[in-house]
Amino acid sequence: MIHYQKILELHDEGISLRGIAASTGNSRQKVTEVIRLAEKKGLVCPLDEEMTDQWIEDFLFPEKTLEGSGRQPLNFDYIHEELAKPNVTLSLLHHEYEAECRANQKIPYSYRSFLRHYSRYADKYKATLRIRRKPGEIMEVDWAGSTSFIIDRDTGEKVKAYVFVATLPCSQLSYAEATLSMDLHSWITAHNHAYKYFGGTTQIIVPDNLKASVTKHTTRELVLNPTYKEMAEYYNTVVMPARVRTPKDKASVEGSVNVVSTWIIAALRNAHCFSIDELNEEVSKKLAEFNERPFTRKKGCRLSAFEEEEKFALSPLPSTPYKMSEWKTAKVRPDYHISVDSMFYSVPYEYINRQVDVKLSDDLVEVYFNHMRVASHKRLYGKFGQLSTVRDHMPENHKLFVDQTPEAAFEWAENIGVSTLTVIKYILDTSQTEKLALQSIFSLKKSERRYTKYEIERACKMVISMTRRPTVKSIQTILKSNKKNDAEQEMKRKTETSENNFGFTRGAHYYGGTDK
Repeated sequence: MIHYQKILELHDEGISLRGIAASTGNSRQKVTEVIRLAEKKGLVCPLDEEMTDQWIEDFLFPEKTLEGSGRQPLNFDYIHEELAKPNVTLSLLHHEYEAECRANQKIPYSYRSFLRHYSRYADKYKATLRIRRKPGEIMEVDWAGSTSFIIDRDTGEKVKAYVFVATLPCSQLSYAEATLSMDLHSWITAHNHAYKYFGGTTQIIVPDNLKASVTKHTTRELVLNPTYKEMAEYYNTVVMPARVRTPKDKASVEGSVNVVSTWIIAALRNAHCFSIDELNEEVSKKLAEFNERPFTRKKGCRLSAFEEEEKFALSPLPSTPYKMSEWKTAKVRPDYHISVDSMFYSVPYEYINRQVDVKLSDDLVEVYFNHMRVASHKRLYGKFGQLSTVRDHMPENHKLFVDQTPEAAFEWAENIGVSTLTVIKYILDTSQTEKLALQSIFSLKKSERRYTKYEIERACKMVISMTRRPTVKSIQTILKSNKKNDAEQEMKRKTETSENNFGFTRGAHYYGGTDK
Protein backbone atom coordinates (compact mmCIF):
# COMPACT_ATOMS: atom_id res chain seq x y z
CA MET A 1 0.00 0.00 0.00
CA ILE A 2 1.32 3.45 -0.94
CA HIS A 3 1.10 5.99 1.87
CA TYR A 4 0.19 9.05 -0.21
CA GLN A 5 -0.82 11.26 2.71
CA LYS A 6 2.38 10.58 4.65
CA ILE A 7 4.57 11.10 1.57
CA LEU A 8 3.08 14.57 0.97
CA GLU A 9 3.24 15.59 4.64
CA LEU A 10 6.91 14.52 4.98
CA HIS A 11 7.75 16.36 1.74
CA ASP A 12 6.06 19.47 3.10
CA GLU A 13 8.27 19.22 6.22
CA GLY A 14 11.39 19.25 4.04
CA ILE A 15 12.37 15.59 4.42
CA SER A 16 14.59 14.30 1.60
CA LEU A 17 13.33 11.77 -0.95
CA ARG A 18 15.62 9.13 0.54
CA GLY A 19 14.23 9.82 4.04
CA ILE A 20 10.60 9.70 2.79
CA ALA A 21 11.23 6.40 0.99
CA ALA A 22 12.81 4.90 4.12
CA SER A 23 9.97 6.14 6.35
CA THR A 24 7.06 4.98 4.15
CA GLY A 25 8.62 1.83 2.72
CA ASN A 26 7.91 3.00 -0.84
CA SER A 27 10.54 3.27 -3.56
CA ARG A 28 12.24 6.60 -4.26
CA GLN A 29 10.91 6.41 -7.82
CA LYS A 30 7.30 6.09 -6.58
CA VAL A 31 7.80 8.86 -4.01
CA THR A 32 9.16 11.16 -6.75
CA GLU A 33 6.20 10.37 -9.04
CA VAL A 34 3.63 11.07 -6.31
CA ILE A 35 5.24 14.40 -5.35
CA ARG A 36 5.56 15.47 -9.02
CA LEU A 37 1.90 14.71 -9.80
CA ALA A 38 0.68 16.40 -6.60
CA GLU A 39 2.59 19.60 -7.47
CA LYS A 40 1.30 19.50 -11.05
CA LYS A 41 -2.33 19.15 -9.91
CA GLY A 42 -2.03 21.71 -7.10
CA LEU A 43 -2.42 19.27 -4.21
CA VAL A 44 -0.53 20.85 -1.30
CA CYS A 45 -0.45 20.53 2.47
CA PRO A 46 -2.18 20.89 4.82
CA LEU A 47 -4.58 18.22 3.58
CA ASP A 48 -8.29 18.15 4.41
CA GLU A 49 -9.77 15.34 6.48
CA GLU A 50 -11.52 13.84 3.46
CA MET A 51 -8.20 13.53 1.56
CA THR A 52 -7.41 9.96 2.55
CA ASP A 53 -4.90 7.76 0.77
CA GLN A 54 -7.70 6.39 -1.43
CA TRP A 55 -8.93 9.89 -2.27
CA ILE A 56 -5.42 11.03 -3.17
CA GLU A 57 -4.85 7.94 -5.32
CA ASP A 58 -8.12 8.55 -7.19
CA PHE A 59 -7.12 12.18 -7.68
CA LEU A 60 -3.55 11.55 -8.84
CA PHE A 61 -4.21 8.35 -10.79
CA PRO A 62 -7.90 8.43 -11.88
CA GLU A 63 -7.15 5.99 -14.67
CA LYS A 64 -6.30 3.22 -12.13
CA THR A 65 -9.96 2.76 -11.27
CA LEU A 66 -10.68 2.13 -14.95
CA GLU A 67 -7.83 -0.24 -15.72
CA GLY A 68 -9.56 -3.24 -14.17
CA SER A 69 -12.27 -3.11 -16.81
CA GLY A 70 -9.75 -3.93 -19.53
CA ARG A 71 -10.70 -0.83 -21.51
CA GLN A 72 -8.53 2.05 -22.69
CA PRO A 73 -8.06 4.43 -19.70
CA LEU A 74 -9.35 8.00 -20.03
CA ASN A 75 -7.04 11.01 -19.78
CA PHE A 76 -9.34 13.23 -17.72
CA ASP A 77 -7.00 16.23 -17.56
CA TYR A 78 -6.71 16.24 -21.35
CA ILE A 79 -10.50 15.99 -21.73
CA HIS A 80 -11.06 18.87 -19.30
CA GLU A 81 -8.53 21.10 -21.06
CA GLU A 82 -9.87 20.35 -24.53
CA LEU A 83 -13.46 21.09 -23.50
CA ALA A 84 -12.42 24.69 -22.75
CA LYS A 85 -11.64 25.26 -26.44
CA PRO A 86 -14.29 26.72 -28.78
CA ASN A 87 -16.68 24.25 -30.45
CA VAL A 88 -15.09 21.21 -28.75
CA THR A 89 -17.72 18.85 -27.32
CA LEU A 90 -17.67 15.59 -25.38
CA SER A 91 -19.16 13.89 -28.44
CA LEU A 92 -16.15 14.96 -30.54
CA LEU A 93 -13.66 13.92 -27.84
CA HIS A 94 -15.32 10.52 -27.50
CA HIS A 95 -15.14 10.04 -31.28
CA GLU A 96 -11.40 10.83 -31.21
CA TYR A 97 -10.96 8.52 -28.20
CA GLU A 98 -12.65 5.66 -30.10
CA ALA A 99 -10.42 6.26 -33.14
CA GLU A 100 -7.32 6.11 -30.91
CA CYS A 101 -8.53 2.86 -29.34
CA ARG A 102 -9.05 1.25 -32.74
CA ALA A 103 -5.56 2.33 -33.79
CA ASN A 104 -4.05 0.81 -30.62
CA GLN A 105 -6.35 -2.24 -30.71
CA LYS A 106 -7.91 -1.32 -27.36
CA ILE A 107 -11.51 -1.58 -26.17
CA PRO A 108 -13.11 1.90 -25.79
CA TYR A 109 -15.76 2.99 -23.32
CA SER A 110 -19.22 3.68 -24.68
CA TYR A 111 -20.27 7.31 -24.95
CA ARG A 112 -22.59 6.94 -21.96
CA SER A 113 -19.82 5.52 -19.76
CA PHE A 114 -17.44 8.17 -21.11
CA LEU A 115 -19.83 10.88 -19.93
CA ARG A 116 -20.42 9.25 -16.56
CA HIS A 117 -16.73 8.87 -15.72
CA TYR A 118 -15.87 12.41 -16.81
CA SER A 119 -18.79 13.88 -14.85
CA ARG A 120 -17.70 12.01 -11.73
CA TYR A 121 -14.12 13.21 -12.16
CA ALA A 122 -15.00 16.87 -12.86
CA ASP A 123 -17.60 17.04 -10.11
CA LYS A 124 -15.12 15.69 -7.55
CA TYR A 125 -11.82 17.31 -8.50
CA LYS A 126 -12.61 20.39 -10.61
CA ALA A 127 -14.27 23.63 -9.63
CA THR A 128 -16.22 23.71 -12.91
CA LEU A 129 -18.04 21.04 -14.84
CA ARG A 130 -17.83 21.81 -18.55
CA ILE A 131 -20.38 19.44 -19.97
CA ARG A 132 -23.06 22.15 -20.31
CA ARG A 133 -21.14 25.42 -20.20
CA LYS A 134 -17.82 26.35 -21.77
CA PRO A 135 -15.57 28.95 -20.14
CA GLY A 136 -16.05 32.44 -21.50
CA GLU A 137 -19.05 31.41 -23.59
CA ILE A 138 -22.06 32.93 -21.79
CA MET A 139 -22.93 35.76 -19.43
CA GLU A 140 -26.45 35.60 -18.01
CA VAL A 141 -27.99 38.88 -16.81
CA ASP A 142 -31.15 39.88 -14.96
CA TRP A 143 -32.62 42.16 -12.30
CA ALA A 144 -33.03 40.64 -8.83
CA GLY A 145 -36.64 40.16 -7.78
CA SER A 146 -35.96 41.66 -4.35
CA THR A 147 -35.02 45.30 -3.95
CA SER A 148 -32.66 47.14 -1.63
CA PHE A 149 -33.04 50.76 -0.51
CA ILE A 150 -31.28 54.02 0.30
CA ILE A 151 -32.46 56.69 2.73
CA ASP A 152 -33.37 60.21 1.60
CA ARG A 153 -31.30 62.61 3.73
CA ASP A 154 -34.01 65.28 3.77
CA THR A 155 -37.16 63.27 4.39
CA GLY A 156 -35.82 60.03 5.89
CA GLU A 157 -37.90 58.15 3.32
CA LYS A 158 -36.66 54.80 1.97
CA VAL A 159 -36.00 54.94 -1.78
CA LYS A 160 -36.01 51.68 -3.75
CA ALA A 161 -32.78 50.46 -5.32
CA TYR A 162 -32.82 47.70 -7.93
CA VAL A 163 -30.03 45.13 -8.06
CA PHE A 164 -28.53 44.03 -11.39
CA VAL A 165 -26.96 40.54 -11.42
CA ALA A 166 -24.60 39.03 -14.04
CA THR A 167 -23.29 35.45 -13.80
CA LEU A 168 -20.77 33.36 -15.73
CA PRO A 169 -22.36 29.87 -15.73
CA CYS A 170 -19.06 27.97 -16.07
CA SER A 171 -17.36 29.27 -12.91
CA GLN A 172 -20.53 30.72 -11.28
CA LEU A 173 -18.67 34.01 -10.67
CA SER A 174 -21.26 36.77 -10.23
CA TYR A 175 -21.41 40.54 -10.37
CA ALA A 176 -24.01 42.72 -8.64
CA GLU A 177 -24.74 46.44 -8.71
CA ALA A 178 -27.52 48.61 -7.29
CA THR A 179 -29.24 51.29 -9.39
CA LEU A 180 -32.11 53.70 -8.78
CA SER A 181 -33.91 52.71 -11.98
CA MET A 182 -34.37 49.76 -14.31
CA ASP A 183 -34.32 51.95 -17.42
CA LEU A 184 -32.16 51.47 -20.50
CA HIS A 185 -29.36 53.75 -19.29
CA SER A 186 -29.00 51.82 -16.01
CA TRP A 187 -29.15 48.50 -17.88
CA ILE A 188 -26.34 49.43 -20.30
CA THR A 189 -24.20 51.01 -17.58
CA ALA A 190 -24.47 47.88 -15.45
CA HIS A 191 -23.31 45.75 -18.40
CA ASN A 192 -20.25 48.00 -18.82
CA HIS A 193 -19.41 47.61 -15.14
CA ALA A 194 -19.95 43.83 -15.24
CA TYR A 195 -17.52 43.40 -18.16
CA LYS A 196 -14.99 45.59 -16.34
CA TYR A 197 -15.38 43.44 -13.21
CA PHE A 198 -14.87 40.20 -15.14
CA GLY A 199 -11.99 41.70 -17.11
CA GLY A 200 -13.27 40.53 -20.50
CA THR A 201 -16.32 39.75 -22.63
CA THR A 202 -18.19 36.55 -23.35
CA GLN A 203 -19.35 35.19 -26.70
CA ILE A 204 -23.04 35.33 -25.76
CA ILE A 205 -25.29 37.41 -23.48
CA VAL A 206 -28.49 35.76 -22.22
CA PRO A 207 -30.91 38.41 -20.84
CA ASP A 208 -34.56 38.16 -19.92
CA ASN A 209 -37.21 39.61 -22.22
CA LEU A 210 -37.06 43.10 -20.71
CA LYS A 211 -38.02 46.17 -22.74
CA ALA A 212 -34.47 47.43 -22.22
CA SER A 213 -33.13 44.43 -24.14
CA VAL A 214 -35.91 43.03 -26.35
CA THR A 215 -38.51 44.93 -28.36
CA LYS A 216 -40.30 41.84 -29.71
CA HIS A 217 -39.72 38.12 -29.11
CA THR A 218 -41.95 35.49 -30.70
CA THR A 219 -41.34 32.05 -32.16
CA ARG A 220 -40.99 33.67 -35.57
CA GLU A 221 -39.35 37.00 -34.85
CA LEU A 222 -36.79 38.50 -32.49
CA VAL A 223 -36.32 42.29 -32.43
CA LEU A 224 -33.66 43.61 -30.05
CA ASN A 225 -33.62 47.07 -28.57
CA PRO A 226 -31.39 49.06 -30.99
CA THR A 227 -29.18 50.44 -28.22
CA TYR A 228 -28.72 47.03 -26.62
CA LYS A 229 -27.91 45.49 -30.00
CA GLU A 230 -25.36 48.22 -30.69
CA MET A 231 -23.72 47.63 -27.29
CA ALA A 232 -23.44 43.89 -28.03
CA GLU A 233 -21.84 44.60 -31.41
CA TYR A 234 -19.39 47.02 -29.74
CA TYR A 235 -18.27 44.24 -27.40
CA ASN A 236 -18.27 41.71 -30.26
CA THR A 237 -20.83 39.48 -28.56
CA VAL A 238 -24.27 38.09 -29.45
CA VAL A 239 -27.55 38.57 -27.57
CA MET A 240 -29.66 35.41 -27.23
CA PRO A 241 -32.64 36.22 -24.97
CA ALA A 242 -34.17 33.44 -22.89
CA ARG A 243 -37.42 32.10 -24.25
CA VAL A 244 -40.56 33.57 -22.74
CA ARG A 245 -41.55 31.74 -19.53
CA THR A 246 -38.52 29.45 -19.77
CA PRO A 247 -36.34 30.11 -16.68
CA LYS A 248 -34.15 27.09 -17.44
CA ASP A 249 -32.70 29.04 -20.37
CA LYS A 250 -30.83 31.11 -17.78
CA ALA A 251 -30.81 28.81 -14.79
CA SER A 252 -27.42 30.03 -13.53
CA VAL A 253 -28.48 33.64 -13.13
CA GLU A 254 -31.85 32.59 -11.71
CA GLY A 255 -29.98 30.62 -9.04
CA SER A 256 -27.49 33.44 -8.50
CA VAL A 257 -30.34 35.95 -8.15
CA ASN A 258 -31.77 33.90 -5.30
CA VAL A 259 -28.39 33.55 -3.63
CA VAL A 260 -27.53 37.23 -4.15
CA SER A 261 -30.90 38.16 -2.67
CA THR A 262 -29.87 36.28 0.48
CA TRP A 263 -26.15 37.05 0.77
CA ILE A 264 -26.21 40.66 -0.44
CA ILE A 265 -29.69 42.22 -0.37
CA ALA A 266 -30.88 40.50 2.81
CA ALA A 267 -27.46 40.91 4.43
CA LEU A 268 -27.73 44.69 3.92
CA ARG A 269 -31.27 44.94 5.28
CA ASN A 270 -30.07 46.85 8.35
CA ALA A 271 -27.51 49.03 6.54
CA HIS A 272 -28.24 52.75 6.34
CA CYS A 273 -26.92 54.20 3.09
CA PHE A 274 -27.74 57.74 1.99
CA SER A 275 -26.64 57.54 -1.65
CA ILE A 276 -26.44 54.94 -4.38
CA ASP A 277 -22.64 55.14 -4.27
CA GLU A 278 -22.60 54.30 -0.57
CA LEU A 279 -24.95 51.37 -1.19
CA ASN A 280 -22.76 50.06 -4.01
CA GLU A 281 -19.70 50.19 -1.75
CA GLU A 282 -21.52 47.88 0.67
CA VAL A 283 -22.75 45.69 -2.21
CA SER A 284 -19.16 45.38 -3.45
CA LYS A 285 -17.97 44.15 -0.04
CA LYS A 286 -20.74 41.55 0.19
CA LEU A 287 -20.11 40.52 -3.42
CA ALA A 288 -16.44 39.84 -2.65
CA GLU A 289 -17.47 37.69 0.32
CA PHE A 290 -19.98 35.85 -1.85
CA ASN A 291 -17.52 35.08 -4.67
CA GLU A 292 -14.77 34.02 -2.23
CA ARG A 293 -17.01 31.77 -0.13
CA PRO A 294 -15.78 28.12 -0.48
CA PHE A 295 -17.86 25.64 -2.43
CA THR A 296 -19.70 23.11 -0.27
CA ARG A 297 -18.94 19.91 -2.19
CA LYS A 298 -15.70 20.69 -3.99
CA LYS A 299 -12.55 22.63 -3.42
CA GLY A 300 -12.12 26.27 -4.32
CA CYS A 301 -14.61 29.11 -4.64
CA ARG A 302 -16.26 31.06 -7.47
CA LEU A 303 -13.35 33.47 -7.75
CA SER A 304 -10.66 30.75 -7.79
CA ALA A 305 -12.67 28.74 -10.32
CA PHE A 306 -12.88 31.84 -12.52
CA GLU A 307 -9.17 32.65 -12.20
CA GLU A 308 -8.07 29.09 -12.93
CA GLU A 309 -10.56 27.86 -15.50
CA GLU A 310 -12.49 30.69 -17.15
CA LYS A 311 -10.64 34.01 -17.16
CA PHE A 312 -8.31 32.88 -19.96
CA ALA A 313 -11.28 32.23 -22.26
CA LEU A 314 -12.78 35.74 -22.08
CA SER A 315 -12.30 38.07 -25.04
CA PRO A 316 -10.30 41.25 -24.34
CA LEU A 317 -12.16 44.46 -23.57
CA PRO A 318 -12.12 47.43 -26.00
CA SER A 319 -9.83 50.31 -25.05
CA THR A 320 -12.82 52.36 -23.89
CA PRO A 321 -16.21 51.21 -22.54
CA TYR A 322 -19.32 51.47 -24.69
CA LYS A 323 -20.86 54.92 -24.69
CA MET A 324 -24.58 54.92 -24.18
CA SER A 325 -26.64 55.83 -27.25
CA GLU A 326 -30.38 56.28 -27.49
CA TRP A 327 -32.43 55.63 -30.63
CA LYS A 328 -35.47 57.65 -31.64
CA THR A 329 -37.53 58.19 -34.77
CA ALA A 330 -38.35 61.58 -36.28
CA LYS A 331 -40.04 63.03 -39.34
CA VAL A 332 -38.12 65.52 -41.48
CA ARG A 333 -39.95 68.86 -41.45
CA PRO A 334 -40.56 71.01 -44.56
CA ASP A 335 -37.61 73.17 -43.50
CA TYR A 336 -35.41 70.00 -43.79
CA HIS A 337 -34.80 69.88 -40.03
CA ILE A 338 -35.76 67.30 -37.40
CA SER A 339 -36.75 68.11 -33.82
CA VAL A 340 -34.89 66.26 -31.04
CA ASP A 341 -35.47 67.31 -27.42
CA SER A 342 -36.66 70.74 -28.65
CA MET A 343 -33.47 71.27 -30.65
CA PHE A 344 -33.37 71.31 -34.47
CA TYR A 345 -30.87 69.50 -36.71
CA SER A 346 -30.69 69.64 -40.51
CA VAL A 347 -30.74 66.70 -42.93
CA PRO A 348 -30.43 66.77 -46.74
CA TYR A 349 -33.54 68.44 -48.17
CA GLU A 350 -34.24 65.37 -50.34
CA TYR A 351 -35.54 63.61 -47.18
CA ILE A 352 -38.31 66.14 -46.44
CA ASN A 353 -41.40 64.32 -45.04
CA ARG A 354 -39.44 61.06 -44.64
CA GLN A 355 -39.25 59.06 -41.41
CA VAL A 356 -35.65 58.76 -40.14
CA ASP A 357 -33.88 57.01 -37.24
CA VAL A 358 -31.94 59.21 -34.84
CA LYS A 359 -29.03 57.96 -32.71
CA LEU A 360 -28.33 60.15 -29.68
CA SER A 361 -25.17 60.05 -27.60
CA ASP A 362 -23.87 62.52 -25.04
CA ASP A 363 -22.06 64.62 -27.63
CA LEU A 364 -23.37 63.53 -31.04
CA VAL A 365 -26.63 63.31 -33.03
CA GLU A 366 -26.61 60.94 -36.02
CA VAL A 367 -29.47 60.59 -38.52
CA TYR A 368 -30.05 57.35 -40.46
CA PHE A 369 -32.35 56.53 -43.36
CA ASN A 370 -32.67 52.85 -44.33
CA HIS A 371 -29.68 52.02 -42.09
CA MET A 372 -27.51 54.57 -43.93
CA ARG A 373 -26.20 57.62 -42.09
CA VAL A 374 -27.28 60.81 -43.87
CA ALA A 375 -26.35 63.48 -41.31
CA SER A 376 -24.42 64.02 -38.07
CA HIS A 377 -24.29 67.00 -35.70
CA LYS A 378 -22.70 67.97 -32.42
CA ARG A 379 -25.44 67.69 -29.82
CA LEU A 380 -26.94 70.99 -28.66
CA TYR A 381 -27.60 71.82 -25.01
CA GLY A 382 -29.02 74.84 -23.21
CA LYS A 383 -31.75 77.12 -24.52
CA PHE A 384 -34.53 75.33 -26.40
CA GLY A 385 -35.00 75.99 -30.11
CA GLN A 386 -31.36 76.13 -31.17
CA LEU A 387 -30.54 75.11 -34.75
CA SER A 388 -27.66 73.17 -36.22
CA THR A 389 -27.72 73.59 -40.00
CA VAL A 390 -25.25 72.22 -42.52
CA ARG A 391 -24.98 74.25 -45.75
CA ASP A 392 -24.78 71.12 -47.95
CA HIS A 393 -28.23 70.06 -46.70
CA MET A 394 -29.90 73.15 -48.27
CA PRO A 395 -31.54 73.57 -51.67
CA GLU A 396 -29.56 75.80 -54.03
CA ASN A 397 -31.79 78.84 -53.58
CA HIS A 398 -31.44 78.64 -49.81
CA LYS A 399 -27.68 78.38 -50.11
CA LEU A 400 -27.66 81.68 -51.99
CA PHE A 401 -29.57 83.36 -49.18
CA VAL A 402 -27.45 81.90 -46.38
CA ASP A 403 -24.24 82.85 -48.15
CA GLN A 404 -25.13 86.56 -47.83
CA THR A 405 -22.51 88.45 -45.81
CA PRO A 406 -21.17 91.99 -46.16
CA GLU A 407 -17.89 90.59 -47.45
CA ALA A 408 -19.67 88.47 -50.07
CA ALA A 409 -21.79 91.49 -51.09
CA PHE A 410 -18.69 93.69 -51.61
CA GLU A 411 -16.97 90.92 -53.58
CA TRP A 412 -19.98 90.56 -55.88
CA ALA A 413 -20.30 94.34 -56.40
CA GLU A 414 -16.61 94.73 -57.25
CA ASN A 415 -17.07 92.05 -59.89
CA ILE A 416 -19.96 94.05 -61.44
CA GLY A 417 -18.57 97.57 -61.49
CA VAL A 418 -17.73 100.82 -59.65
CA SER A 419 -21.29 102.18 -59.62
CA THR A 420 -22.70 98.91 -58.24
CA LEU A 421 -20.08 98.94 -55.48
CA THR A 422 -21.08 102.51 -54.56
CA VAL A 423 -24.74 101.48 -54.30
CA ILE A 424 -23.93 98.43 -52.13
CA LYS A 425 -21.80 100.53 -49.74
CA TYR A 426 -24.63 103.06 -49.43
CA ILE A 427 -27.24 100.36 -48.66
CA LEU A 428 -25.05 98.73 -45.99
CA ASP A 429 -24.15 102.07 -44.39
CA THR A 430 -27.68 103.50 -44.22
CA SER A 431 -29.84 100.44 -43.46
CA GLN A 432 -31.28 100.06 -39.96
CA THR A 433 -29.95 96.49 -39.60
CA GLU A 434 -27.39 94.49 -41.48
CA LYS A 435 -29.93 91.72 -42.03
CA LEU A 436 -32.34 94.02 -43.87
CA ALA A 437 -29.52 95.41 -45.98
CA LEU A 438 -28.35 91.93 -46.97
CA GLN A 439 -31.92 90.95 -47.89
CA SER A 440 -32.12 93.96 -50.25
CA ILE A 441 -28.73 93.15 -51.76
CA PHE A 442 -29.77 89.51 -52.20
CA SER A 443 -32.82 90.58 -54.24
CA LEU A 444 -30.52 92.75 -56.39
CA LYS A 445 -28.10 89.84 -56.88
CA LYS A 446 -31.00 87.71 -58.14
CA SER A 447 -31.39 90.23 -60.98
CA GLU A 448 -28.24 88.72 -62.46
CA ARG A 449 -30.40 85.79 -63.62
CA ARG A 450 -32.28 88.09 -66.07
CA TYR A 451 -29.83 90.90 -66.72
CA THR A 452 -26.19 91.07 -67.73
CA LYS A 453 -23.48 92.64 -65.56
CA TYR A 454 -23.33 95.55 -68.04
CA GLU A 455 -27.07 96.21 -67.62
CA ILE A 456 -26.85 96.15 -63.81
CA GLU A 457 -23.86 98.46 -63.75
CA ARG A 458 -25.58 100.88 -66.19
CA ALA A 459 -28.73 100.94 -64.03
CA CYS A 460 -26.69 101.66 -60.89
CA LYS A 461 -24.86 104.46 -62.69
CA MET A 462 -28.17 106.00 -63.82
CA VAL A 463 -29.61 105.79 -60.28
CA ILE A 464 -26.55 107.51 -58.79
CA SER A 465 -26.88 110.31 -61.37
CA MET A 466 -30.56 110.79 -60.48
CA THR A 467 -30.53 110.65 -56.66
CA ARG A 468 -28.26 110.57 -53.63
CA ARG A 469 -30.44 107.87 -52.03
CA PRO A 470 -30.39 104.89 -54.39
CA THR A 471 -32.63 101.92 -53.62
CA VAL A 472 -32.79 98.41 -54.96
CA LYS A 473 -36.36 98.95 -56.07
CA SER A 474 -35.41 102.00 -58.17
CA ILE A 475 -32.56 100.03 -59.74
CA GLN A 476 -34.94 97.18 -60.62
CA THR A 477 -37.37 99.70 -62.16
CA ILE A 478 -34.59 101.17 -64.30
CA LEU A 479 -33.47 97.69 -65.33
CA LYS A 480 -36.99 96.91 -66.58
CA SER A 481 -37.29 100.31 -68.30
CA ASN A 482 -33.88 99.96 -69.95
CA LYS A 483 -34.75 96.45 -71.05
CA LYS A 484 -37.99 97.69 -72.60
CA ASN A 485 -36.31 100.67 -74.29
CA ASP A 486 -33.53 98.48 -75.61
CA ALA A 487 -36.11 96.09 -77.02
CA GLU A 488 -38.03 98.95 -78.69
CA GLN A 489 -34.84 100.43 -80.12
CA GLU A 490 -33.85 97.06 -81.51
CA MET A 491 -37.26 96.60 -83.10
CA LYS A 492 -37.13 100.11 -84.65
CA ARG A 493 -33.67 99.50 -86.06
CA LYS A 494 -34.76 96.24 -87.64
CA THR A 495 -37.82 97.92 -89.19
CA GLU A 496 -35.79 100.77 -90.70
CA THR A 497 -33.28 98.32 -92.08
CA SER A 498 -36.07 96.33 -93.69
CA GLU A 499 -37.61 99.46 -95.37
CA ASN A 500 -34.30 100.67 -96.84
CA ASN A 501 -33.35 97.27 -98.06
CA PHE A 502 -34.17 97.50 -101.89
CA GLY A 503 -32.31 96.74 -105.26
CA PHE A 504 -31.97 98.39 -108.72
CA THR A 505 -35.03 97.98 -111.06
CA ARG A 506 -34.43 97.65 -114.84
CA GLY A 507 -36.84 99.36 -117.19
CA ALA A 508 -38.84 97.79 -120.07
CA HIS A 509 -36.38 99.09 -122.64
CA TYR A 510 -33.83 96.78 -121.13
CA TYR A 511 -35.94 93.81 -122.24
CA GLY A 512 -36.69 95.28 -125.67
CA GLY A 513 -39.89 96.98 -124.67
CA THR A 514 -40.80 100.64 -124.73
CA ASP A 515 -41.35 102.95 -121.77
CA LYS A 516 -44.58 104.86 -121.73
